Amino acid sequence: MVSPTAARRVAVIGASGYGGLQTLRLLHDHPEFVVSYLGGERSAGRAWSELVPFLPLKGNPVVRAPDPEAIAAEADFAVLSLPSGLASQLVPALLELGVKVVDLSADYRYRSLAQWKEVYSSEAEQFERHDQALCAEAVYGLVEWEEARVAAARLVAAPGCFPTASLLPLLPFLKQGLIDRSGIIIDAKTGTSGGGRAAKENLLLAEAAEAVAPYGVVGHRHTSEIEQTASQVAGQPIQLQFTPHLMPMVRGLLATVYGRLRDPGLTAEDCTTVLQAAYRHSPCVEVLPVGTYPSTKWTRQTNRALLSVQADRRTGQLILMSAVDNLVKGQAGQGLQCLNLMAGLPSAMGLPLLPFYP
Repeated sequence: MVSPTAARRVAVIGASGYGGLQTLRLLHDHPEFVVSYLGGERSAGRAWSELVPFLPLKGNPVVRAPDPEAIAAEADFAVLSLPSGLASQLVPALLELGVKVVDLSADYRYRSLAQWKEVYSSEAEQFERHDQALCAEAVYGLVEWEEARVAAARLVAAPGCFPTASLLPLLPFLKQGLIDRSGIIIDAKTGTSGGGRAAKENLLLAEAAEAVAPYGVVGHRHTSEIEQTASQVAGQPIQLQFTPHLMPMVRGLLATVYGRLRDPGLTAEDCTTVLQAAYRHSPCVEVLPVGTYPSTKWTRQTNRALLSVQADRRTGQLILMSAVDNLVKGQAGQGLQCLNLMAGLPSAMGLPLLPFYP
């Protein structure tokens, strides 16, 4: 283990949003990182205890407007938890000043700036961007598939929560060519915290409680993000159907992925072995026994992804199931996994892997 005296300084920008809060909570217990700078636009100038009395920080720091030079003077790493478009206004200067960045937004998840502008068209109208070179350089931080590249990176784009839960069970079967590359369907369900902390009508208790509702049925932004990585691993273009649903719970995400087996003789046991082999060295991924299916409550407030698989001999379909906490493995925890690797630390250091239950 690296000596605790060799502390790594971290700036958290967008500190009072859900992603920032979860990042700070995880860093609070981390043996190697020290939070050295809190940044935010709307909260700038306010003491942390005034904003977040339930999560005390040493010295009760004041949140400051994000300033690249001030951040570089006080931090070695920066975690950006900002609305799409805003991170791209800070990242070029931070990198130029030698700060390594983990971005929790979608600004650098696409290798093509043109694709980002197409998918995030409303944000593209608000923010001027000319950083195609950084889009091409950024590493997509799905740690279990990009560990070496993340460790060597200065800019990592943490994947979205839906892509994380969907890609982890799907990629091993695409990589080995065990399922058809067409006809893949993803049905996913998430808690209301996935919509962020800003007030939105559909996330009000009176609207979301006692209800399950699909949204973004065609063209959800995470569809193209999932397809990009799936195509890269499969070695050819992948188009798939993705439908998210809002659930009456605060946190948690369950993805069920359907694909047609190329060999209908494969059993659930065979397919479980495929997942076990793919993630045998991944401390944050657990493959459940055949017949045991994941629950979001089993991953609540942890950085674990629970995977399970079933094969339907009657239809020839493969059914893949995945549960994550959308704010931890689906966001801040995965960001900290990336930060660990970038700092030369074990990927799971400081991350919770066991839930409080029920």
